[in-house]
Amino acid sequence: MTTPEADQPQPPRPEEPLERAVRAAEQALIEYEIAVETFRVEVENFSRLHEQRLGPLYVRIEELDAEIAEAKAARTGDPEDIRRAAEARAHVLPIPGVEELLHGWMDGDGLFPEATAMLTDQEVRPPQRVRPSEEARKLYRDLARRAHPDLAQEEEERKRREEFLSRVNAAYARGDETLLTELAAEWAAGPVPPERRPSPAEELYARLEWLSQRKDLIALVARELEEGAIAGLLRLAPDDPDRLLDEIAGRLRADIAQRETELAALLAES
Repeated sequence: MTTPEADQPQPPRPEEPLERAVRAAEQALIEYEIAVETFRVEVENFSRLHEQRLGPLYVRIEELDAEIAEAKAARTGDPEDIRRAAEARAHVLPIPGVEELLHGWMDGDGLFPEATAMLTDQEVRPPQRVRPSEEARKLYRDLARRAHPDLAQEEEERKRREEFLSRVNAAYARGDETLLTELAAEWAAGPVPPERRPSPAEELYARLEWLSQRKDLIALVARELEEGAIAGLLRLAPDDPDRLLDEIAGRLRADIAQRETELAALLAES
C-alpha cells in the first residue's frame, strides 16, 4: 500500500539540467572525435599511397633537373649556372633516413628495383593500401561510441576503456574487419560499467569545461588535417582517389619525358 505522499510527483533535482547538458556534450564530443579520427585515417592512408605511387616520379624529376643544370653549367661555365647546378644536386643528394621518408623507394645507393620498374612502366608489385570496408567503419563507429573513455566516471574504468579503444583504433587503421568483430564480441562480454551516479553541481560544471577544452584541442587537429596538402588532394576525388593518382602520375611522366628530351639535347650539344 502506498501513502499519499508517495503518490505525489517528486520535484526535480537541481542537478538534472546540468546532467542533461553533460550527457549531450559527451555524445557530441564522441561523435566529433569519431569523425576526426575517421578523416585522419583516410588522410594517412591516402598519404601513404601517394608517396608510394608518386614518390619515385618526383625523385626522377629532381634528378633530371640536377642533370640538366649540370649540363648547362658544363656548357657555359657561367658562375651563376654552376651555382644553380650545385644547388640542384644538393637537393637530391641522399640524406639520413631517406629510406624511411620515401617508404622504401630508395636509399643512399639510389632507387630500389621497385621504383625503377615503376619509372620504366615495368610490372611492379602494387603498393600497400589500407581502405577500411564499410563493415569495418560500422564496427569502428559502434565500438567507439560504446567504449569511449569519456563515458567513464571512475579512473580505473577510464583506463580500461582507453586501452581497449587504442586496440580498436589500431585495428581500424589496418582495416582489420575480423579483429574489429572480435573486439566487438570482447566488449560485449566484458564487465558492465557502473551506472552513472548523480554528481554535485560543481563537478558537473568542471566536466562541461573539460569537454569544451577537449573539443577545442580536437578542432585544432581537424584544422591541421584539413589544411594539409594531402587532404586538399583527397577532396578533389574523395570517391576515386586512385583515378586522381593516375592523372597526377600521367602528368609527372609527361614532365619526365620533356626533361629527358631537354637533357639529351644538351648532352648532344656538348
